[in-house]
Amino acid sequence: MNPISMKHLRYFDALARLGHFGRAAEDCAVTQPALSMQVKELEELIGAPLVERTSRQTRLTGLGEAFAARVQAILQAVDELEDLARSSQAPFTGRLRIGAIPTVAPYLLPGLVADLTRDYPGLDLRLREAVTQKLVADLLEARLDAALVALPVSEPLLVETPLFDEDFILLRPAAEAHLPVPDADDFSELRLLLLEEGHCFREQALAFCKMSGVRTPRNIMEGNALATLVQMVGAGIGMTLVPEIALGLETRSARVAMARLADPPPSRTIGLVWRRSSPLAEDLRSIGDVARRVALTAQAEALKLAPRGKLVGRG
Repeated sequence: MNPISMKHLRYFDALARLGHFGRAAEDCAVTQPALSMQVKELEELIGAPLVERTSRQTRLTGLGEAFAARVQAILQAVDELEDLARSSQAPFTGRLRIGAIPTVAPYLLPGLVADLTRDYPGLDLRLREAVTQKLVADLLEARLDAALVALPVSEPLLVETPLFDEDFILLRPAAEAHLPVPDADDFSELRLLLLEEGHCFREQALAFCKMSGVRTPRNIMEGNALATLVQMVGAGIGMTLVPEIALGLETRSARVAMARLADPPPSRTIGLVWRRSSPLAEDLRSIGDVARRVALTAQAEALKLAPRGKLVGRG
């Protein structure tokens, strides 16, 4: 009989994490029958069932739960061995998995990828966009090598490297450009468009607006992307806050007025995080430097669009 293979372990790990054969197969880029066959073969090899299969759901047996924890540790150790081998070779070669939160990914990743692939053709970049909670979980389970997030994440097993600070910019319908810029106390009376729950940028905006103690204020409308919110502002539905790096891209086709808020303005710190145990730390610091340069370019464009102390209309 064949020994337990890495394929067995990776397929079972995906099933344990996702709890569904179809989603696990998609995660592993294989067909569902192929994944199911490997899991069944693994059960035969160890001589006991790992999964309870029903028509409605898939759940792990008691042994399956214990087995899954060990498998996860084994896979993380194998991935780190691969990283260690790569770190001893030329820098920026092989697979590198980078995640980014949705309010960073569209504005930094294109420039970051363009610079890295131009300068390091041996680098195989794998990108993922997700909310902070998901990215941190993937980092801790070695499914990502690094992630661009708003700091702090306050996870002791991760290294946090600040890259840049950025202000939040107020966007209003172009017809309201002549109105005074509201201060934080005024926001509770205004129609504010925010990202839906789960996005850290939403919580940062609410904290500035002094609404953090209110779960769902009735005057707030929600969207799942900054692009949606900006277009809604352009249609006259309300106002929103966007990070500086998003300003150039998101306001190109929207009839909006842009303004910087009074000092101290709402802001955030974006950084790169990775596991303390990662042997790729030096490469990741260099990648952080590239991301910082891309961000500075976006911030320079934002400063032209929304000069400090001025209102700027775009229609």
